[in-house]
Amino acid sequence: MHDPLKPIAVQLGPIQVHWYAIIIVFAILVGYGLASLECRRQRIDQDVLDRFLFIVVPVAILCARMYYVVFHWKDYAGHPADILAIWKGGLAIHGALIGSLIVTIIFTRTMRLSFWRWADLLAPSLILGQAIGRWGNFMNQEAHGGPVTRAFLEHLQLPDFIINHMYIQGQYYAPTFLYESVWDFLGFVLLLLLKRPPLKSGERFLGYLIWYSSGRYVIEGTRTDSLMLTFSIKMAQVVSVVAIAAGLLILIYRRLKPEEKSEKL
Repeated sequence: MHDPLKPIAVQLGPIQVHWYAIIIVFAILVGYGLASLECRRQRIDQDVLDRFLFIVVPVAILCARMYYVVFHWKDYAGHPADILAIWKGGLAIHGALIGSLIVTIIFTRTMRLSFWRWADLLAPSLILGQAIGRWGNFMNQEAHGGPVTRAFLEHLQLPDFIINHMYIQGQYYAPTFLYESVWDFLGFVLLLLLKRPPLKSGERFLGYLIWYSSGRYVIEGTRTDSLMLTFSIKMAQVVSVVAIAAGLLILIYRRLKPEEKSEKL
């Protein structure tokens, strides 16, 4: 068996460029491009999107890192310099989502925009970016499931480069990164098909929240590197349950409530 994949894409002397970073940047650029197309379609000033991303991207990365570090504080307490080493992995998407949500609420209120319509515009970009970003976990050989056999991976009709790279320290592991990537991409397609009408504002975003969280809850149950709330409770599953419940309740409430005609995007 030969696995030519390495986590470092380019090395220039002491400078190392990891595939993880390249893939995350690529995911952001793809999401930005998709959101830009939607802005043009809805005749929204591109400058508004640019200003938003200038704020939300660094905040999302910072919150993703801090969320991860909090749950691994014992590993970082004695090596605080490693807290900044995001190129080694260790970004939690739920931290990024929480930070992005806070920024979006503040930004839309400051700009006097509709939070719900802005969230609808960004939802497809967000879930597509997540689908791409999971491949950064693949390159780092993280976010995988429990031990499996090579025959199991071959039965999934996976290409050799995935099978070989799931061989980690003498054992094959389930490619849960791939399960979530595929789930997110299917969600992206679904969100593209969900258009207004008959949807009310906010329902595309709520659909994203429910879809992503449902898949994440199931897939998280098979992962071996989860952030733990307690010895037996996985934090991502707790957040997923809360997100699903919140999404459904808000969806029902907004369906029963007349939509504001004066919403501005």
